[in-house]
Amino acid sequence: MRTRSIKERILHAVCFETLAILTVSPLAAWVMDKPLFQMGSLAIMLSTVAMLWNMIYNSGFDRLYAPGQKRGPGVRVLHALGFEGGFILIGLPIAAWMLDISLGQALLVEVAFFLFFLPYTMAYNWVWDKLRERWIRRHSCQA
Repeated sequence: MRTRSIKERILHAVCFETLAILTVSPLAAWVMDKPLFQMGSLAIMLSTVAMLWNMIYNSGFDRLYAPGQKRGPGVRVLHALGFEGGFILIGLPIAAWMLDISLGQALLVEVAFFLFFLPYTMAYNWVWDKLRERWIRRHSCQA
């Protein structure tokens, strides 16, 4: 199976983050009783940082588990935990600053986001890989 191009990595990250922003912003605004604009702004800021982290993290992950190599549930869990754990460390000071809350409160926000994003990340990447596999098979047959 061929390796992922920079174009594919960008598409993967943009689709992931767009769907996440559209899902999590209204939910977080409602749960935290904050204005949608404030939570949307935080989501966009974290999304931008996450896209960069996504490309860096997945590039390294693909070196350990090449595209086309079997990625079972255990590998999916490790992939998602590694990504989300690293992102909590990156996002914590950003959330505290943008919401004007303490690092402890920001940690609670990050944990709540983690509880959403862990299954979301696993599901999204599983679906992406399945669709990618079909796309490659279809285009290989046509060539």
